Amino acid sequence: MIYKEPRWKSYIVETTTPIFTPWQCNEIIKVGRSQKPEKAKVGTGTSDETSAYDTKKRVTTISWIPFDALKPMYNKIREVVDATNKNHFGFDTLEITEPAQFTEYPPGGFYDWHTDNDISGINEPPVRKMSMTLLLSPEDQFTGGGLELMTEGKSPKMKQGHAVFFASFIRHRVVPVQTGVRQSLVMWFGGTPFR
Repeated sequence: MIYKEPRWKSYIVETTTPIFTPWQCNEIIKVGRSQKPEKAKVGTGTSDETSAYDTKKRVTTISWIPFDALKPMYNKIREVVDATNKNHFGFDTLEITEPAQFTEYPPGGFYDWHTDNDISGINEPPVRKMSMTLLLSPEDQFTGGGLELMTEGKSPKMKQGHAVFFASFIRHRVVPVQTGVRQSLVMWFGGTPFR
C-alpha cells in the first residue's frame, strides 16, 4: 500500500487578514516591554547545557509574556491555531505549551538558520510541532529583518498584525535588521511525539 500526504496539507501558512489590529499590537508590545528583558540564547543540543549565548548565530532581546498577562491574546491565538491546524497541518494534540516570546531585533539584530524543535529529544515532550511568528511593529518602521523559510531570499511579505505559521522542523532565519526595530511575537504549539 502507498501512503501519500493529502493535497490540502501545507507546512507554511501566511495569514491573509491580520490577527491583531495596530492598537492590539501596541498593547502586546507594551506588555512585552514590561517583562524582564533577556539577551536571547540558542539551543546547544546537549544535555548538560540546553542553551548558550552566541552572537554569531543570534542577536536579539526577548521577554516572556505570562499566560495571565494577556488572556484575550492567548484566546485569539488559540482560535487561529486550531483553524490553521485543521485546514493546513493536520497535527495531533496541538496545544499552547509555552508562553509567548516578545522579540525585538535592533539594527544589526538577526537569528541565523535554525529549527524550533529539539531534534535530540532531550527537552521533549511536549514536542514542538507548529511555530508562529507574528509581526507587531508596522512594516514601514524597519528595513531588513525578513523571515526566510527553507531558502535564502524566500521571505513572506509580513504586515503588522499578520502571522506566518510553519512546521517547527522547517529551517528558518531572520536576516539582519538594517534600520529601525523589528518587534514580533513568537509562539510554539506542541504535544505528543509525531507518529
